[in-house]
Order: sequence, then structure tokens, then C-alpha cells
Amino acid sequence: MNSTTPTTAAHPALLALICKALDEKKADDLRVLDVSEQSSITDYLILATGNSEPHLRALRVELEKVIDATGTKILGMDKGLESGWLVVDAFDLMIHVFTPENRKKYALENLWKDAEDIPVEALVNPEAYAAKVKAGGGKAAKAPAKTREAPVKAKAPRKEKATAKVKAIAKAKRVAKAQAAPKKKAAAAKKPAKKAAKKK
Repeated sequence: MNSTTPTTAAHPALLALICKALDEKKADDLRVLDVSEQSSITDYLILATGNSEPHLRALRVELEKVIDATGTKILGMDKGLESGWLVVDAFDLMIHVFTPENRKKYALENLWKDAEDIPVEALVNPEAYAAKVKAGGGKAAKAPAKTREAPVKAKAPRKEKATAKVKAIAKAKRVAKAQAAPKKKAAAAKKPAKKAAKKK
């Protein structure tokens, strides 16, 4: 993934608010990927880990509060009970929160290796991050590759985009599960071999 030092003004204000809310509620391993060049269904993926199902529910409630407070409509929310994977679709932003086991199992980051990896610290605490960069502790500031005023590609109409997004979420889950499935089969196949070796 590409990593740059963004100016917070280059990204939607809601992105920083969501990251701050997740950080304050102790979400782990927070990642922000700019997928606007790779995806026609959303611009940003926010990935986080909650330590348990109750933690995921608490994070969902906090996300709803933050998004509703900005007047942004939530287009979809996966409320699957005890699935270990929470999805909140806020149109240009899509938030995925996993339990630790599912974060490792599905590894969505690996599906978006070409996406721009945005430093979370630049969004959560921009002043400290700017000071760190100035002191040489980070990469030099770089202008964003594109501006929001002049999108490079034409986007699908909002309704079509929302429908495509629902399909894309389902597809991403299928792909992630399919990638995880061979590992289970391989692990299951190894066990009998070990038992057979012990008998000899």
C-alpha cells in the first residue's frame, strides 16, 4: 500500500471524526485506506478491531452518534448478531470493525494493497503529527494526488452506487471467506497425517 502524509483538509471532516471516535472508544489497529482510485462504490475504507462482541456493539453505537451528528445518512449497517464483523456504510466512507479473530481471518487490507494508506495519527491528532513530521519523525508532506473538486473519474449515480455497494460488501465477505477456507482445509488435512505418524 502507498503511504503518504496527508493534510487533513484533503479528506472529509467525517473521516477524522470517525477515527477520533474509534480511537477514544479503544478500537485497536485502526487503518484508513483511500480506495477512491480503485473502487467506484466508496472513497475510504476504515478498518478497526474491537476486543469482543459487546465492544463491537459499543463501537457501532458510537459510530451512529458521530455520523448522525453530522447529518450524514447511514445507507446501510450490517447488524448481524455475533458475526464478529460490523459494517457501517456512510456512502463515501465504509467502516469495517472486526473481532480480533475475524480481522486476522479476513484481512481486508490485503484485498486493497494498491490503496493509499492514510496515517491515522494525521487524522486523530493532526497537530502532533505535523510536529512529528516537522521534526523529521515522519515523511515529508505531500500534496494529495487528486482534488475533490475535480474528480478524475465519473462516479455512478448515488442510488446505483448504494446498490453496488451492498453487492460489493457481500462480494468482499465471500472473497474473504473463500480465502480463509483453504487454510482451514489445509489445517484439517494436516491433523490426520500427524496422528498416522504417531501410530507408526
